[in-house]
Amino acid sequence: MQDDHDPAAARRAYETVDIDGWTERFALLADPTRLRLLLCLHYMPGLNVGQIANVTEVSPTVVSQSLRRPRGNGWVVSEKDGREQIYRLADERLHAMLHAIGARHSGE
Repeated sequence: MQDDHDPAAARRAYETVDIDGWTERFALLADPTRLRLLLCLHYMPGLNVGQIANVTEVSPTVVSQSLRRPRGNGWVVSEKDGREQIYRLADERLHAMLHAIGARHSGE
């Protein structure tokens, strides 16, 4: 007979989950400005700081500072396009989370 209250079984239920990574992702999404920036990049990848600032109505400095943490974690990447850095989401789990809260892509 299986013991439904087996602590070892309960422990196995969370040992395979990247708890630190998910905690960081949830913290990332908990900041309203950062969430707006990520939703903007989700909808339309390939924008530069000025374009993101224009769309989200925050200063370019705030955009750069707010994207520093997700870039450092590899969740957002930037690429040089001439003199501009363009940004896009790189983390598929973050991408899936944005879909789960109702985010769409351009053209949908």
